[in-house]
Amino acid sequence: MNHTNFQDYSHKRFNILTGEWVLVSPHRAKRPWQGQNEEASKEQRPTYDESCYLCATNTRINGEINPDYKDVFVFTNDFAALQEDSPSFSVNDGLLKAQSETGICKVICFSPDHSKSLADMAIDDIKKVVHTWQKEYTSLGKNEAINYVQIFENKGAVMGCSNPHPHGQIWSQSSLPNEVDKKDKQQKQYFKENKSSLLEDYLNQELEAGERIIFENDDFVVLTPFWAIWPFEVMIAPKKTQKNIIEMSDKESLNFAEAISVITKSYDRLFNTSFPYSSGIHQAPTNGKTNKHWHWHMSFYPPLLRSASVKKFMVGYEMFAMPQRDITPEQASSMLKNLKLEVLNKKVS
Repeated sequence: MNHTNFQDYSHKRFNILTGEWVLVSPHRAKRPWQGQNEEASKEQRPTYDESCYLCATNTRINGEINPDYKDVFVFTNDFAALQEDSPSFSVNDGLLKAQSETGICKVICFSPDHSKSLADMAIDDIKKVVHTWQKEYTSLGKNEAINYVQIFENKGAVMGCSNPHPHGQIWSQSSLPNEVDKKDKQQKQYFKENKSSLLEDYLNQELEAGERIIFENDDFVVLTPFWAIWPFEVMIAPKKTQKNIIEMSDKESLNFAEAISVITKSYDRLFNTSFPYSSGIHQAPTNGKTNKHWHWHMSFYPPLLRSASVKKFMVGYEMFAMPQRDITPEQASSMLKNLKLEVLNKKVS
């Protein structure tokens, strides 16, 4: 499907995973920018920072000393948003409803090198991060009080990251969070009606069209979703249905790491900056059900719009009506696809 109206006229696109719409306004991409310009960071970070709470051998704010770790390091978050020992309670007072929520929050340091991001790391080292995600998903999921495990990363100060050391987080909790609940319902309904995976069927259609595909290897595809909200939003997904990340083989884990490496390196080349984003993995709940309708995937939501200094804000209409974007997913994927070629050519040379 190559609809020329998509690139010139306002329209809305349906997100099959959430059941929600996004407004696309391609004509607005031609307007001059007179809004805020963020100052691009030119910071050169050291490999070790004695003031960093996440660097090896340093003391964290709670007084604990980090080990002299050499690759990936995991610890329970010193400022967890969820409490494991929160008492069970609920409030049902007319229109006022509340209930307790328990969980376990962890921090994952990707590397002891303070200066690196995933884009700077070797694929084999990213694979170690993937294996850690798998291990934590498994161990946390075995806890009867945990029904969902959310793996995510905030990269860059503009995304609210409080520490530049390369790290991500895992928040595991007793109920399904809102975004996951939407995707759970959409995938379950599609599976019930079609006896197949919603996301696998979608990926097959995208692979046939090729228009929004940025990169693929034997096991994974990197693409800009048809319904993408953020300017350079990207999804990484296994070509064949897998409920969660522990279903990956060792080879598939390596190919997943390669996909992460390619897109993060491409991002950094887009505006010649260390590209900020929030990324996260959505996968089957750990609620003891079969969840055979689930197809896991990783999404990247970067805020940069036109340059390293111009940021997309979700304000005004987006807060009160529906998400909106200017540059089309096809334009964004074309730009990233060209940068991907630079990444792959450099790897070959």
